[in-house]
Amino acid sequence: MVTPRRARVEAVGEGAAVTTLELFFDLVFVFALTRVTDWMADDPTAEVVLRGMLILVVMWWSWVGYSWLGNVAKADEGVIRVGMLVAMAGVFVASITIPEAFDDLPGGLSGPVVFAVAYFVVRIVHLGMFWICSRDDPQLRGQVVRWIPSVVLGTVLLLLASQAEGWLQTVLWAGALLGDYVGTALAGASWRLNSARHFAERHGLIIIVALGESIVSIGIGVAALPVSWPIIAGSVLGLAVAGAMWWAYFDVTSILTERALAEATGERQIRLARGGYTFLHLPMIIGIILMALGLKKALTYIGGGDGHDLADPLYGIPLAALYGGAAVYLFAHVWFKRYLMGTVNVERIAVGVLLLAITPLVAMVPAVVALLVLAVVLCGLVAYETHRFRELRHAVRHGSHAEH
Repeated sequence: MVTPRRARVEAVGEGAAVTTLELFFDLVFVFALTRVTDWMADDPTAEVVLRGMLILVVMWWSWVGYSWLGNVAKADEGVIRVGMLVAMAGVFVASITIPEAFDDLPGGLSGPVVFAVAYFVVRIVHLGMFWICSRDDPQLRGQVVRWIPSVVLGTVLLLLASQAEGWLQTVLWAGALLGDYVGTALAGASWRLNSARHFAERHGLIIIVALGESIVSIGIGVAALPVSWPIIAGSVLGLAVAGAMWWAYFDVTSILTERALAEATGERQIRLARGGYTFLHLPMIIGIILMALGLKKALTYIGGGDGHDLADPLYGIPLAALYGGAAVYLFAHVWFKRYLMGTVNVERIAVGVLLLAITPLVAMVPAVVALLVLAVVLCGLVAYETHRFRELRHAVRHGSHAEH
């Protein structure tokens, strides 16, 4: 794929790796995740968390389109480089505006309008870049045309939401996201996937980004408090939780699912990529960010912030986010692996159900104990899977998986 130099585009090859510009793009997404977590932590009510999840889905939709674009054309070459940088500016402005995405603050520009316009810029640049890439590909051009209505519907509803308030505003946001997702699903599967390795790596790195945000939340939660043994213990436990979630994805699941994606062909490969990565990685990100919210509040309790002491229990929305986020992450893993490979991980379903079942019980113990229980359960799952499937793990991780 080579277009005239006025709009030069270089195709991605099968063995392509993620570019440094894509990693740079992800750093802006890190900022967005941090802003969402901090905004929810300031007032962790059910309404705020719901709106935080809606913002998160919008930011995810902003990111995921460029994962497809970067798999068709090299992100750091020609006109695509310029488009990526412009899109980064849009994502960054939207991220800055997150605290005002629903309710405008006094003075300055209208926050909801700025957020909606920034999102529109990100989407229109993405659409324009794909239009250029499809110049010599009529089938891809047709896919882009079928996709336009969902882009228009999503951005128009967000602009309308910027002029509304209360429940109507929330409904319009939900409608914008639903229109985007349904429209994309109905538009067909004539997209292009040039490199399964690149696509899987791109989504694996965004999981790393989200897990990194959970670690940042641990640090931010106690940044203004004097260091103490409880803070050290709580930080280590929080890191153990994040580490177990990393292990659950990257030990063998990411390897097996990437191979399954690479072995698929044609429209089936596109459907696996769209369903398994574009759609099913979102609940993983949601689970991680909810967990990050819980971790941040737990460390504040453990460290004695906001008038709390070490004996205070974590309860309500922060506890539900901590345990529920971990459960959502595990359930999404099971669904992801089922979608790509046709297998069901019963152990992870059982642990997810267990976490939801014991949530009311850990609300009666100090926050540090609740965090300890979560760390023990998740690390216990990892240890069990590592031992039970040790031979398969060795085969998968060291290249002799074919005979299994």
